[in-house]
Amino acid sequence: MAVPGFQQLMLPALYCACLRREEMHVARLEEDVARLLKISPEDLARRLPSGQQSVFFNRFNWARLYLCKAGLLEATRRGFLRGSDRGRELIAEGVREIDVQVLSRYPDFVDWRRQQNSHILPAPSEPEQSPQERIAAAFDHLNAELVREILARVHAFNPAFFERLIVDLLLRMGYGGGRGERGVTLGRSGDGGVDGLIREDALGLDVVYVQAKRFAEERGVPISEIRDFVGGLDGHRATKGVFVTTSFFPASAYDFITRVPKRVALIDGPELANLMIRHQVGVRVQATYEVKRVDEGYFVD
Repeated sequence: MAVPGFQQLMLPALYCACLRREEMHVARLEEDVARLLKISPEDLARRLPSGQQSVFFNRFNWARLYLCKAGLLEATRRGFLRGSDRGRELIAEGVREIDVQVLSRYPDFVDWRRQQNSHILPAPSEPEQSPQERIAAAFDHLNAELVREILARVHAFNPAFFERLIVDLLLRMGYGGGRGERGVTLGRSGDGGVDGLIREDALGLDVVYVQAKRFAEERGVPISEIRDFVGGLDGHRATKGVFVTTSFFPASAYDFITRVPKRVALIDGPELANLMIRHQVGVRVQATYEVKRVDEGYFVD
């Protein structure tokens, strides 16, 4: 089955913990819950957008935290826990699910919830997501909006600005050693099929040529444009090229560049905007938030 929401993991986690009378390692409990729910290896391997944790591990740990705060699980020592008497009583009631509403019957949990920031803890209407997932989803949403805004801004300026932007981006990415004097825009007339170049070495023996084309979002780059660019590389006796567009490339474009002896990279609109964000070209940091967790190595007797 797919990975359940963190509230849906509470009952299985408590059940597995109470099934054993003795304490158990958290990792063992995690394995027991995954086995009980028959979660596939593929779903267990799914990771959060940050790539630092699996979705299951993240949701399981939030379920465990909530159960501990309600006094249904109790930590016995570092990395170990067991089901409490309160937890066994709840299981004995035959509850069919455990969620925030059920946990709210316990004053300890209510007091803890009251102390938390309501913007961080997941709302009951979103039981499937852990707080980190909500943060990641909000981050992805903001980035998607930023991508759209960047492309809109690029279209609002003249072609010369776009050409300069591409050269600036490649320099920021490390081409030409990141040295500004090695990046040149060639202008719109007599450019020989290219709009700019990056000299990879001081003598200009290794050069990357650039073509920058703005098209409406719904219009793909004609394959003829790619052919002309490759022909322009021949005219410059060049072997490397980067073709950048604000729209997209048809499948035939990617197929074509695999069959030419030149090394040509195609960058479409979304990839262009994401590269600008990653290398901070045309954007700046508005705010920084650090998400921290307890250092288990510090809290040792």
